[in-house]
Amino acid sequence: MGDFFTKMKNDLGITLNEVQKKAVMKTEGPLLLLASPGSGKTTTIIMRIGYLIMEKGIQPSRIKAVTFSKASANDMKERFTRFYPELPAVDFSTIHSFAFEVVRDHYRKLGLPFTIIEGESDSGEKEGSAGNFQHNKKMMLRHLFKSLVGENITEDQMDELTTYISYIKNKMIPIERWSEVSCDVPQAEEIFKQYEELKRSDQHHVLLDFDDMLTIGNDVLENHAHVLRYYQNRYDYFLTDESQDTSLVQHSIIEKMVSTHRNLCVVADDDQSIYSWRGAEPSYLLKFKEKYSDASILFMEQNYRSSEDIVTVANSFIKRNKNRYEKNMFTQNPSHQPVEVKQLVNFKEQSKYLVSELSDAIHLKEIAILYRNNSSSIGLMNDFDRSGIPFYMKDADNRFFSHWVVQDILNFMRMAFTDKRPDILEKIHLKFNGYITKQQMQALKQLNHNDSVFDNLLNHVKLQEYQVKLLKASKETFKEMKEMKPLQAIRVIRDRLGYDKAIEKISKSLGFRMDYLVGILNTLEEIATDLESLEEFAKRLKHLEVVLKTAKKKKGHDAITLSTFHSAKGLEFNKVFMIDVVDGIIPSSEDRSDHLLLEEAARLFYVGMTRAKKQLTLVTYPYRDGKKVEESVFVSDVKNILDPTRIMKSEPVKKNVKKINGVPYNPYSIKKKEELYVGLAVTHRVFGTGEITEISGEFITFKFQSKEKKLSISACLEMGLLEPLIHT
Repeated sequence: MGDFFTKMKNDLGITLNEVQKKAVMKTEGPLLLLASPGSGKTTTIIMRIGYLIMEKGIQPSRIKAVTFSKASANDMKERFTRFYPELPAVDFSTIHSFAFEVVRDHYRKLGLPFTIIEGESDSGEKEGSAGNFQHNKKMMLRHLFKSLVGENITEDQMDELTTYISYIKNKMIPIERWSEVSCDVPQAEEIFKQYEELKRSDQHHVLLDFDDMLTIGNDVLENHAHVLRYYQNRYDYFLTDESQDTSLVQHSIIEKMVSTHRNLCVVADDDQSIYSWRGAEPSYLLKFKEKYSDASILFMEQNYRSSEDIVTVANSFIKRNKNRYEKNMFTQNPSHQPVEVKQLVNFKEQSKYLVSELSDAIHLKEIAILYRNNSSSIGLMNDFDRSGIPFYMKDADNRFFSHWVVQDILNFMRMAFTDKRPDILEKIHLKFNGYITKQQMQALKQLNHNDSVFDNLLNHVKLQEYQVKLLKASKETFKEMKEMKPLQAIRVIRDRLGYDKAIEKISKSLGFRMDYLVGILNTLEEIATDLESLEEFAKRLKHLEVVLKTAKKKKGHDAITLSTFHSAKGLEFNKVFMIDVVDGIIPSSEDRSDHLLLEEAARLFYVGMTRAKKQLTLVTYPYRDGKKVEESVFVSDVKNILDPTRIMKSEPVKKNVKKINGVPYNPYSIKKKEELYVGLAVTHRVFGTGEITEISGEFITFKFQSKEKKLSISACLEMGLLEPLIHT
């Protein structure tokens, strides 16, 4: 044992702490390894595999390591090769890839051909052709949506529909309970049913999507004992990484694989579980002991990544969540710079502030700007491009430029240059206050007069009396728009032509989020600022679309990273800006409606915070798009952690303050013994910020910054001396 760790230290320069060593040596039976951010998780995993081979004499081919993403699997494979170049390869893969192997072998033995109907499989294998819409998942769903709803599906609806389908499959929800899963896409349940029927319509050819690999793989292992035995006999040790992102069906596959030898190492962090919306099952980790009663649980709590300032704040912050393992992330890294909360005057100042902060920055690849929604990146990209600041877009989303709202605005502008094209009018006729019906539009299209569409409507199409005045006004408005600056034109489209009211009506009937659509319009206004003509605006959008595509390819360049919180997981940067941290975005209004969603939003915020190594800045503002917004409750939590006396300071001083034994009454103090528990972060009126380390009988022990104190519980409660660090 000692020889192994000594050899690793001499050969690789790696020294493990005591918990990491325990994780390496605990090779037999079930183990849950809870790894805090920056705790050396991947190094520990690779060392554990090396230990199994070099010390325990296990053949590499008898070890299976699965992870959530292909990138993580490749990272582990690359690191294993770097650590142990002389050892044969271990089987690293995603869980999807493993399940696909089970499904592929099963169908081959049955002599049944199959086709993967979305992209390529993890293994790069595809059998069968993709000649028509029935061999493409999205085309199938588009076709079904059109036939059932009578409209073309939007990209947002497609995203929601595919997420809905994936969620149901990963949660293993039976068909009779599909209706319990909410989805704003019209006819979602019926589309799903017909989609599944369509895939099974040919008994001699199987159509599979990525989620089918999991569900069918699980069914094969469940119902074919010889197949299960084959795979069980293939591996003696199973290791899963990023297990907080694993779904119920994935857990079910893994349980079957280890049911004989039970040599399972699950590596996870329940505090970084951020994918419940696509079926991840973080509660599985909390019930690990129920499934494996003899399991060992180890806590890797030492953070090697971030400064003491960041670790202390992040550790206190995540304690606001209750559905979690109680743990305390700590670091031996020194302080560097306090976490900063930057309050700007309004949303529009955000890009200007970031440009100002980063114009002269060096080592740009060590800087990241993180946000909740991809829409936050477009305005940033516009200002960074104008300022010549290079950036890499971690998860660039080109759909902004093809979004129907953007296309609508461009079509309104096209109508300003030529009002003789009914094909352009047809795309927007239901979205402004001419109230042109579909029947009137069809009648207009039958005319071959090369005149103004408005003149043709007024002279040759039967109209309601109220429409005449509106269409004459619309004709003049479009004519005036031709000479307007783009910012003014967009505002005329939204207000005078009634586009905002029209999309509000569409949102209510089709279930779109109005705030999201308004956000797109406001972003277009940002882009239009300082542009002189409508042609210049159209060219700017085309230019930014090219810039976005280019930004995807700048990985590894000396460029600032722009990324969503979700996509930033696993990354680290010296300096991190978390932007748009306002109520309604993080947490969203939907998050606030459900305490489990709110806890997930807090975990997402925590993931963002723990990407920073040395500097962390949270950017908030009180006004957005002319409306008052509140700072995120998470920002308030951070402020309270940074300054525990903040709440007391904000309380107005009253002359007749209630006192107990001469001590001012604190309305926020802990009143009941039941509210006290080990690990609770508190503020003591005399000793400052600390943490409860022990509760014994009538006494409680605290660890403060430089000292430990044992105090009477009753005295603390009666005098209101203790206040929780975070108020929820």
